[in-house]
Amino acid sequence: MANFLRLILGVLLLPACWGMCRAFADSVVSAAGSSGWVSAEAVSLLGGIAAFAFCWAALSHPVKVYVLGHELSHALWGLLFGARPSDVRVSESGGSVKLTKSNFVITLAPYFFPFYTFLVIVIALVTYAFLRPLPCLPLWMFLIGFTWAFHVLFTLETLSVRQPDVKLYGRMFSWTVIFIVNVAIVLLWLACTTSLTFASLGASLAERLISAYVSTWSFIWDVSTGLVEFCRDSGSGQS
Repeated sequence: MANFLRLILGVLLLPACWGMCRAFADSVVSAAGSSGWVSAEAVSLLGGIAAFAFCWAALSHPVKVYVLGHELSHALWGLLFGARPSDVRVSESGGSVKLTKSNFVITLAPYFFPFYTFLVIVIALVTYAFLRPLPCLPLWMFLIGFTWAFHVLFTLETLSVRQPDVKLYGRMFSWTVIFIVNVAIVLLWLACTTSLTFASLGASLAERLISAYVSTWSFIWDVSTGLVEFCRDSGSGQS
């Protein structure tokens, strides 16, 4: 029963995925239309993404580094939900961590939570507490872009094969949640690194999400009405 309900919820989240995509497109256009998009910080962020993409294509993949971040993400989110993590194991073929409790957020955390990007941001905030303004801001943005690309590419590669974490809560539910949270993180970065305001971002999200669900409902209603009329006409023809 729980799996069925998660499947239904995953299907219900599909229009939200489309709405998030449209909001992302709006935000990119809005950010690109301002001088903030071509700032040194924004260029550095994109440079970091491009740099890791090049490393991904040209070099062997640091699997153990990813597995470590994957298991530590489980552990960190477990701590946030009151679980006690222990016995973290990492190898080239996979990893594991023992937790005293779990839920779908803890289980799916490695797929939407960029662990190494989080570390970079924490180190930057600690540095900022002692040194103001934060020195070498473009370098920090480069590292954020580099580690975020690490997260995205490894997540895509990992999800391309069967994952127990995803299977546990159902592919439809897991994939939609992972997609929505990852896009939300990118939208937040756009708001933080460009002149895109949180107010305009929120307005775009609200408009696009409402539009996605209204359009979906209209489509379902039109299809249902058409099927009813078709069945009625078919019944009348037979009689």
